[in-house]
Amino acid sequence: MASRRALHYVFKVGDRTRTATFYRELLGMKILRHEEFEEGCKASCNGPYDGKWSKTMVGFGPEDDHFVVELTYNYGLGEYRLGNDFLGLTIQSSQAVSNARRLGWALTETPGGIIETLAPGGYTFLLENKEQPKSDPVQKVTLAVSELQKSLNYWSGILGMKVYDHDKEKKRALLGYADNQCKVELQDIGTSVDHGTAFGRIAISCPKDELPPIEAEIKRKNYTILTPLVSLDTPGKATVQVVILADPDGHEICFVGDEAFRELSKMDPEANKLLDEAIAADKSDEWFAKHKKPKMSA
Repeated sequence: MASRRALHYVFKVGDRTRTATFYRELLGMKILRHEEFEEGCKASCNGPYDGKWSKTMVGFGPEDDHFVVELTYNYGLGEYRLGNDFLGLTIQSSQAVSNARRLGWALTETPGGIIETLAPGGYTFLLENKEQPKSDPVQKVTLAVSELQKSLNYWSGILGMKVYDHDKEKKRALLGYADNQCKVELQDIGTSVDHGTAFGRIAISCPKDELPPIEAEIKRKNYTILTPLVSLDTPGKATVQVVILADPDGHEICFVGDEAFRELSKMDPEANKLLDEAIAADKSDEWFAKHKKPKMSA
């Protein structure tokens, strides 16, 4: 499983202006790529929505060796109902804490010394107030599960993640594919997991030859396949193959062929400009702010 790696987590966002401020000016991430689409994705990349949408990839470095964030914006949707499924993205960066204070962003210090803040849309970010490492500052993504052992059987037993830590008393476990990668933390919340209408998703790469066996194993074990193996085209870029799964609690997991994805995910030097141009051209934020109404939610 050493050839597999966690790539990114997908957030649905409704306010690109404030969202861009949070990731660029507070966290200090770079805009890696920005793409606009006229219709929904056949792998439901933008959720179960059919209209115009955009995808913006942000991170501290290229996706080849950093865990990044995918920001999905559906035109006309200004907010989403969050569930209890996503519990936080942990980042080690005292610079981000300093930036947040400078920007007047609301911060809450937890008993463990971790500083909690919310991205636009209500997503939780956990900041470790330590010097930002030269390697990837993104430490882990924490997801809620209803029964930890069942989830461990899936994420470790079937998806092949190594268990780095298993705290039975606190009902949580830390998993990953390699020591130098962002980890997935599973936290048992003792109740059912609600995904709201935001439909978060984690992406994982593997050699493309592993995709059919992954799909076959999931079928054999009678787990859920949301999107059978399919090729996704991006005009002017590489075509990638993906298979999208759902774990026992409905967390979406997208396995993508690594070879084509490395080509597709190259940083675009025009990404910042493309995002800013898209924001400037989209008058919906301005209209809804003026009328003090949220955009239509799903």
